[in-house]
Amino acid sequence: MMNAAFADLGLDWRYLKLPVPPERFAETTRALPASGYRGANVTIPHKLAAHALADQLGEAARAIGAANTLVFEDGRILAENTDAGGLLDALGEPVPSTALVLGAGGAGRAAVWALREAGARVAVWNRTAERAEALASELGVRQVPRPEAAELVVNATSVGLTGAEGRRGGAEMLGLTGIEAPAVLVDMVYGAEPTPLTLWAAARGARVVDGLEILVRQGARSLELWTGRPAPLDVMRAAAARA
Repeated sequence: MMNAAFADLGLDWRYLKLPVPPERFAETTRALPASGYRGANVTIPHKLAAHALADQLGEAARAIGAANTLVFEDGRILAENTDAGGLLDALGEPVPSTALVLGAGGAGRAAVWALREAGARVAVWNRTAERAEALASELGVRQVPRPEAAELVVNATSVGLTGAEGRRGGAEMLGLTGIEAPAVLVDMVYGAEPTPLTLWAAARGARVVDGLEILVRQGARSLELWTGRPAPLDVMRAAAARA
């Protein structure tokens, strides 16, 4: 996706995957600028570490407490969170008035903050209740002991990531089968096939925003931070779909 975008923009840049163990994250990241890197995306489990490492935080990263995009500039590491803006870009307007976010990790934090800032009344649920309680308290939203009905449901957990669940397994594992289906479902998980959760929601008439569109939208925001140029969304979307 990123390499297709660079080619479309006429940039002689490369986007590479770098597996980094947590204990080497800070050392590796600080060494990247000297190797010619202009920036990086950061995924699990490093989003909190990227926030802590940064010399300067963007507004979203500061508020959310997690970062997924790093920009190397003048010897400094600038960190931002494009997950939040990417979610809203993919969701479109108007944002539903009530939202339930499933998950309290980095992606869940971004979703909660983004939807709250957009004016939604947000509830958060997590299988480990203490994490949801801490997130809800920090960001000023409600923590719920079990999933409840909302116009918008966002899956920011790893359920569906392995594809091991059956077609209804995602909803069952997340406790959604006993409540009214949402009007809109966002599943941050993506893969070659629709997830069990998106199949469940679509069968009940929900508008589904899949994880691939979220990936494209947050990636576009990252690319714009690195290059200062508008991202070629159609090129990125097509490349992501092919992959």
